[in-house]
Parts: sequence; C-alpha cells; structure tokens
Amino acid sequence: MIVRERENEFVLIKQHDHAQVSGEIITNWRGALFKDTKLRKSVEYAIYNHDVGWKPVDKQPFWNDQKQEPYTFIDFPTPPKAVFYKHGIEEVVGRDAYAGLLCSRYYMNFLLQETSDEAKAFVEQEKERQQQIIESFSEFDKAAFDFHYALLQICDSLSLFLCLNEPEVAMEDGHPFFREGIPISSALHGFNENKMGLTWKGHDTIAIHEFPFENPLAITLKQKVVTKETISTKGLIPSYEEAPLQKIDLLLVED
Repeated sequence: MIVRERENEFVLIKQHDHAQVSGEIITNWRGALFKDTKLRKSVEYAIYNHDVGWKPVDKQPFWNDQKQEPYTFIDFPTPPKAVFYKHGIEEVVGRDAYAGLLCSRYYMNFLLQETSDEAKAFVEQEKERQQQIIESFSEFDKAAFDFHYALLQICDSLSLFLCLNEPEVAMEDGHPFFREGIPISSALHGFNENKMGLTWKGHDTIAIHEFPFENPLAITLKQKVVTKETISTKGLIPSYEEAPLQKIDLLLVED
C-alpha cells in the first residue's frame, strides 16, 4: 500500500493501481527513446505488473501499531514482503519470462542490503531464477536488458512521484525520494540531463523537464481517503472498506 499522510487523514493507493499508472507511462513512451522494440511488449507487461504480488495483500491495509499509521510498501516487514515479491515474480514469469526477469532483478535489488535470513534467501533464489531464465534464451543482450530495466525504474519512480506527493507541492517540500528530481539512468538514451524535473502547474497538471512522451499524457490515480477519527472509532479495515474510491485526473505536460 502507498500511504500519504495528511493532518487528519490518510490517502491510500493500492500498489497494483500505482503499477497500472507506470504501465500507462511506458505505453506512451516516445518511440525514438525506446530501443530493441521487439521486446517492447514484454517490457510493458513487466512495468504494468511489477507490483502484482501486492494485489491480494492490498485488499485490506495493515496497521503499524508502533507508528500508529497504516503500513506502507516502505516499512512493511521483510519476511511477508519477500513472500509477496516471490508470488508476484512467479505470476509474471508464468506469462512472460523476459518480463519476469525484469521484475526479479527489480525486487532483488530492494532486498540486497537487508540482513535478515528471509532477505538473504530471497536474493539467492532470485539470482538462481535469473540465471535460469537467461540461459533459456537463445540470445541475451545485456545492454538491452539494462536499458529495459532502467525504463522500469523511471516509470515506477514517475508514478510514485504522482502517488506520494500532494498536488501543487514544491519539489523541495515533497516526498524525500524526489526532492532533487527523478534520476535518469545512464542506460537510457535521448536525455540531456541526469535528473527529470517536475513542477506542479495548478492542482492537476505536472510539467516535466526532459519530457519523454510525444504528447501530453492524461493519468488517473485511484485512491481512498480515510480519516484518523474514523480509524480510531471503527478500526482501519472497516474504515478503508467503507471509504469511497476516488479517481484523480492528472495531466503530464512538457516544461
């Protein structure tokens, strides 16, 4: 679950819904900025579904009693999180091996620095999985894979920027992940800088420096807003289930 705290309420966005936004982003990526297009459908599938492991989990949010707020994808405990990751990777691999390879690499990197037994076991299992998938291909282009992996990173980051920040917030006051912009990997091409700058132009429009699309891109976020008072009286899960689904329309334009 992606969680954004306000003074008297929490905004909650399902991980898979956020991934669908990142999928819309890659679907509209400028053709001239995409190399090895024969694998484009696999890359798009990976990006659309990179958080599919969270789909059953996010039907109901979990309460972090230490912080007195809902658990987020950032602070969710590692042992169950590794199970979700593995489930999601296996689901993607079952449909598209190259897409699954991208997702495996992505989630392995999240747990590389963790010291728990569960994290170490997950990393070793995914290294084995990745090697088996690579060996199953008649040809494997490492440079192309690094490029596609960088696309997954930047599309995920751009979608997270939209989910984690309040409309019209100044970049320096926004979520710590993106206060200096969104990193642009050296594996990508067609960009002049190493950061993508984003500026809110009103409540529903975001101007992007280093714009990667042919045309302005309309995006819809799905979220629920739950008040802290309702949680204190009814509990998190009933409060979340009773909250209406909101659809927030945003427009990405060139700066």
